[in-house]
Amino acid sequence: MKKLLLLFSFALITSSVTLACTNFIVTKGASKDSSVMVVYTCDGEFHPHLGITPAGDHPEGEMITLNNWSAGVKGKIPQVDHTYAIVGPHMNEHQVSIGETTFGGREELHDTTKFLHYWDMMHLTLQRARTAREAVKVLTGLAEKYGYGSTGESFSIGGPQEAWIVEIIGTGPGRDGAVWVARKVPDGYVSGHANKSRIGTFPRNDPQNCLYSDNVVSFAVEQGYYDPDAGKPFRFNEVYDPSTPSNLRYCATRVWSMFNRVNPNLNLSPDYHRGVQGAERYPLWIKPEEKLSVDDLTQVIRDHYEGTPFSMRQGITAGPFGNPNRCRPLVFEVNGRKASWERPISTTKTGFSFIAQSRSYMPDPVGGVLWYGMDDTYTTCYFPLYAGIDSVPQPYATGNIKEFSSQSAWWVFNFVANFANIRYNRMVKDIREVQQELEGRFIAEVDSIDQKALQLYRRNPDKMQEMLTRFSVSRGNQAFNRWKKLGKKLICKYNDGYINNEKGRPEKHGYPQHWYRRAVKNDSTRYLPQWEKDTTEATEPTMF
Repeated sequence: MKKLLLLFSFALITSSVTLACTNFIVTKGASKDSSVMVVYTCDGEFHPHLGITPAGDHPEGEMITLNNWSAGVKGKIPQVDHTYAIVGPHMNEHQVSIGETTFGGREELHDTTKFLHYWDMMHLTLQRARTAREAVKVLTGLAEKYGYGSTGESFSIGGPQEAWIVEIIGTGPGRDGAVWVARKVPDGYVSGHANKSRIGTFPRNDPQNCLYSDNVVSFAVEQGYYDPDAGKPFRFNEVYDPSTPSNLRYCATRVWSMFNRVNPNLNLSPDYHRGVQGAERYPLWIKPEEKLSVDDLTQVIRDHYEGTPFSMRQGITAGPFGNPNRCRPLVFEVNGRKASWERPISTTKTGFSFIAQSRSYMPDPVGGVLWYGMDDTYTTCYFPLYAGIDSVPQPYATGNIKEFSSQSAWWVFNFVANFANIRYNRMVKDIREVQQELEGRFIAEVDSIDQKALQLYRRNPDKMQEMLTRFSVSRGNQAFNRWKKLGKKLICKYNDGYINNEKGRPEKHGYPQHWYRRAVKNDSTRYLPQWEKDTTEATEPTMF
């Protein structure tokens, strides 16, 4: 029943909104602790539910019913003999994790009659795959056998040993199968994608590191997307997801920023994501300047382009208090020309996000850790969920988007993030202080929990699961309760335009000087008249 509820919840939310996500991949040789890490921000206006899908044995002939929520078409596929447990949204008991970003691609290749969608494929793959490579084959095999009902999709697949990027798109109405390519990220490198196809050219004689569908080139030729006689290399991304100034601005900027964060010495030019024709593309993967930790990755995805010319914390659009959040739509028209806001990695529209950590040198129940958070990455708190647990903290599994509930973690984190918009530059410091305290403590605690779990692994696996579950649930509840307390503190501290001090007394903290200058420049009547022989200083008659 839990499995059915989770599938229903995820499918329903993804059919009602357009999800626009960000992924980052770290290989063993690029991480400080030799773990493979997959980062996934699932961005969209929806209320997620955290859950557990238990492992199961299934009788011969059992079928799975899948729904196309937008068209009501139903389809069935055979169940396998045994399915693996899944913790949270996207990590299974064998430390295999999957993230995704939707790139859309050519609209005519979207077949709405097909019942198998990318969220179905992710869930089914996690139930059936023991390694990242096996997950690639299961995922693509499902699409080839049953058809593919979503638009273009990029997947990040990680496991204890390796990580892959898989990109797939349909073949359009009336045709079977799908078109896809998968590339293994070289050890020691990192990669990322953000709603735009990233795989360009690829080797066709290296099955250890690159897999692809038989029709990947021939279908493009058949459809007139690619002319092999034109003398240009075949690029999957440009053939199936052609670049435009809009999708480069929206998508490539995030990849550029992630890469610059982890290796600023590359000095990657902004020209490509600014839509300069002929500009050099960003590589599919890079080597980070230093090896990365879980804490490093939380900072990579807490990004509004700070420290770059595109910082959303500066300028008139950030308001007087350096607010990086922009109301949708991002693309708008002024004087007959299209314009846009930036689309950052960190956004208020995030439903949930995670850092999936897979550690090959530990048994699966201990080695897999899903660092999970709800709402905006900048103001959330990531807590650990071990792969070997059998329940999750209740506040993360309850609530809906139609009604505020103080028992829902999503609403509690959402409230804090939204309230911070009132006086962002001040409030976000209070939020980050609590965030860093808790996350730092959780990261430190994992080391000791690992050792305790390893001692119990062979001696008493049931007790180990109980201990890991108790730890994971308690840390999720700690984050939830601390955020409830934080929300109440922010209401009291930042009230009616004042900032109340520790004694509860209001203090005046007005606007920054640059904002005052802009205000009087816009409306000079704000200047007070100057009387002759009036030497008194202009002051407010009362504080209130």
